Amino acid sequence: MREIATDLASSLGAVDRYQRLIAAVARVIPVDSAALLRLDGDVLVPLATHGLVPETMARRFVVAEHPRLAQILRGPGPVRIPDSELPDPFDGLIAADAGGLDRVHACMGARLEVDGVDIGVLALDALDLRAFDAIPDDLVAAVAALAAAAVRTATLVEALERAATRSEQVSRALVREAGGARTEIIGMSPACRTLRDEIALSARTDLAVLISGETGVGKELVARSIHDGSARADRPLIHVNCAALPESIAESELFGHVRGAFTGAVDHRAGKFEVADGGTLFLDEIGELPLSLQPKLLRALQSGEIQRVGADRTLLVNVRIVAATNRDLAVEVAAGRFRADLYHRLSVYPIVVPPLRARGDDIAILAGYFLDEARIRLGLGPVRLTAAARAVLTVHDWPGNVRELEHAVLRAALRAAGGTRLAPVTVDAAHFDLGPSAPCAEVPGPPSELDGLPLDAAIDALKRRRIEAAISACGGNWAAAARRLGLDRGNLHRAARRLGLRAH
Repeated sequence: MREIATDLASSLGAVDRYQRLIAAVARVIPVDSAALLRLDGDVLVPLATHGLVPETMARRFVVAEHPRLAQILRGPGPVRIPDSELPDPFDGLIAADAGGLDRVHACMGARLEVDGVDIGVLALDALDLRAFDAIPDDLVAAVAALAAAAVRTATLVEALERAATRSEQVSRALVREAGGARTEIIGMSPACRTLRDEIALSARTDLAVLISGETGVGKELVARSIHDGSARADRPLIHVNCAALPESIAESELFGHVRGAFTGAVDHRAGKFEVADGGTLFLDEIGELPLSLQPKLLRALQSGEIQRVGADRTLLVNVRIVAATNRDLAVEVAAGRFRADLYHRLSVYPIVVPPLRARGDDIAILAGYFLDEARIRLGLGPVRLTAAARAVLTVHDWPGNVRELEHAVLRAALRAAGGTRLAPVTVDAAHFDLGPSAPCAEVPGPPSELDGLPLDAAIDALKRRRIEAAISACGGNWAAAARRLGLDRGNLHRAARRLGLRAH
């Protein structure tokens, strides 16, 4: 209890505070699982868990669909729910439950409230029916009060941070928008945390951002997150897929045209730059932009001036540019397929989105989120992953990255459900059709060069090549190379020194 109170007064981040709190609860009360959930409208969102499978963090628990959680929310104090036919929201999610679908026998919880307002739930479960008999209500009430204070403190800090960059009106608009479209980056791996830090840092500025990464890693989601975290969040985010722009109309699409400028131009038309004025223009697949149009885009970026096709005057626009590509634009510049000056103008702040194979800890969490989506889209009951299925997902290379994982989970859920509706569904390894993993496209050099080396020496040689290639691609910029490799800059320097590479 003293640890919990001390953490409340510390400078811990919200995630660390929640996790330490739930771990302390588990030490005080004999539970098989514990969950701290925040009430968001009529949905309970997990903030931290103990003893539950990783994908639980991606689940969303609608109160009306879970009578035990609803009963806890209605209670004036700690609520004990005896073994009953009421389904428990954590049935099949307790890590210690090897069967996967055994019903939880002991359930206890307390609503979290501040100044009479419900803000969440502390849920405690045990497979032993008598586990909570000796636990006094006062202890649970005290823990719940401290948990409520922790959630309230973190919520206030987040609100103050939003108010520092936006007006109250914009903040409310963002909250409404967040209820309809998810833009958060899901994951707890070091690579994912680094990515979120990069997004937050770039969002505070108006610098041009170049997002690079393999197909399917979520570059569009990163772009939306940058916009939503910026001071332009109440203005439009306009998406342009450069790969889908025929060269004949690309200029008109970007800059607009006047009536009679060309055959078919029957009226004045604003281009994407004008529509995005005051907001953000997301240029997806920028590496596919026709070379003939690149000088005009460069002018717009440099001066903020655009000119409609057929017009005799220029317009001034205030647009923040975020671009994305799965190509290595430095290579494209060297090959003469992309202008060097435009590349440098776009990549003021480069962000490299790591492939899913570099985010192994996130695979189960993402799978849980996609399982929840599958449940809603397919009209299913609770959907669970078996341990074998989770292991299959973890060892796959995912050449198609997050998009491939999403589609694989959706297909597996459909196969596991068969023709059932609303009944619990268990997704096993046999329901996935992943096949052999494709080789990592980033591994340099033919494998035969390493075949004669001992394993440790081969791994070091491979690491050395990857680091050298990243530094070269980033023009000797070690900070950019660290981002490209999904590493902390200090870790990159230490690895380089160990491998005999000189870090300047």
